[in-house]
Amino acid sequence: MVTDTTGWSGSVGLNVNLIKNVKQLFKINNKIHVQYKTPEQLVLFINDISFDRADGANFINKGVQHLRYNYKIKPKIAWELFIQNQYNTISKITYRRLAGTGIRYKITKSEKYKVYLGHLVMLEAEKTTEMTNSSSKIWRNSNYLSFSFYFNSNISWISTTYYQPQIDHFADYRVAHQSALAFKINKNLRFKTTFNITYDASPVFGVPKNQYSFSNGLVYSFN
Repeated sequence: MVTDTTGWSGSVGLNVNLIKNVKQLFKINNKIHVQYKTPEQLVLFINDISFDRADGANFINKGVQHLRYNYKIKPKIAWELFIQNQYNTISKITYRRLAGTGIRYKITKSEKYKVYLGHLVMLEAEKTTEMTNSSSKIWRNSNYLSFSFYFNSNISWISTTYYQPQIDHFADYRVAHQSALAFKINKNLRFKTTFNITYDASPVFGVPKNQYSFSNGLVYSFN
């Protein structure tokens, strides 16, 4: 969330669908973003969950909890530290826990568009449904390119792409991309269209390497 506000700010998004035809379908997606900012520091927390159920059977049950700390070393350089927990029944991930740190660079000077480049190292502990007792622990790079483009005061486009190879085995890597186009309805309410796509070179057996999603919803922001 790009804001010049010092102190607390955040957003809440919620999509709920109940469909009844041949089957009864229930879908819910909720994303909460809360952050605290000072001129030199930023702490943010994100909770993103999705749940789909049809006639008593779960089709999608996934979530991410992400906590990040950002300290500005120089005007264009910041140090980042993060932890994350993730689960995804479709991808057969019981849990994937991450802890990492690294440097974030601001490439541009313009306020109309902002581009950031990040290079971090993270430890990944993962357990899948195919693992009975133990979990795997590996080190990965987490490199990302992020940009925010503001067409005007009412329309914005924010995009981030991650590349995360295993440090000692570069053939095992992941690529993730998210783009979001937001239209302001009033001071605090926006309509947002989001596209996500991921590629995992070494997924759990039976899980496709490519996965994508497309969603529309309302987001309430506060600061």
